[in-house]
Amino acid sequence: MTATTPLKYRGRGERSRGASLALHGTLIVASVIAVFPVLWILFISLGPSSAWQQPHEVLHHLGLSNYRFVLLHSDFPKWFRNSLIVAGATTVLGVLVSASAGYAISRMRFPGHRTLMWTFLVTQMFPMAVLIVPLYNLLAQLDLIDTYLGLILVYCTIAVPFCAWMLKGYFDTIPRDIDEAGRVDGLTPFGTFWRLIVPLARPGLAVTAFYSFLTAWGEVAYAAQFMSSDHSTLAAGIRTFASDQRADWGSMTAASVLIAIPASLVFLLVQRHLVTGLTAGGTKG
Repeated sequence: MTATTPLKYRGRGERSRGASLALHGTLIVASVIAVFPVLWILFISLGPSSAWQQPHEVLHHLGLSNYRFVLLHSDFPKWFRNSLIVAGATTVLGVLVSASAGYAISRMRFPGHRTLMWTFLVTQMFPMAVLIVPLYNLLAQLDLIDTYLGLILVYCTIAVPFCAWMLKGYFDTIPRDIDEAGRVDGLTPFGTFWRLIVPLARPGLAVTAFYSFLTAWGEVAYAAQFMSSDHSTLAAGIRTFASDQRADWGSMTAASVLIAIPASLVFLLVQRHLVTGLTAGGTKG
């Protein structure tokens, strides 16, 4: 009789060598595809302005001349200040309003409760191009065209509905016993919200703050229509580096890299809360 080789069973989560190679190969290819555009923009920004179609010219003329031009000889500092004001105010106001609305929807039952929830959802269905004209008319009637406040309010119309829905789902995961304990201790509803609920909702607030900041930091259409050149934000101001006849690729790519730095810093500040906030806010409510 010949001895038979015992069959080897793989445990749960174990893969064959071929499956592991295929998986890692796919992940490497996906990573290269995702990172390549960023590295290409950075590469072009280090070369001469006319080197978009000739990468070999970049290798022979590596330098920071485009960054010096953008920072010292353009309106980039003014655009950066405008974007910082608008994005910072949008983040603060958007988080405060969406957190208050999300907590009210999560904890209170008032007339129009369900209608308010559906209103937040429906507002996300309209494309941005459809809303430019009515928003422009509203801002014109309120004398808010070409003002920081007008653009901040417009960006809040984008950020608040989504953030309120997300925070409502996150607040649902916080036990109501905490609210009852606050009332027993003599706290008002706002005191309970501010002192007890907000500290527990930091992951959700971090996600909404990040979303609100990115909404205002990188938006182009509203900023281009509602603000003049003196109040242009970064995303709108960078368009001045391109004309109908020629585009200054060196300056555009250098400005793009500089624009991405603050957004990356904000991401680094809130990254440890992002996964918790997104999963908690998206699985209940």
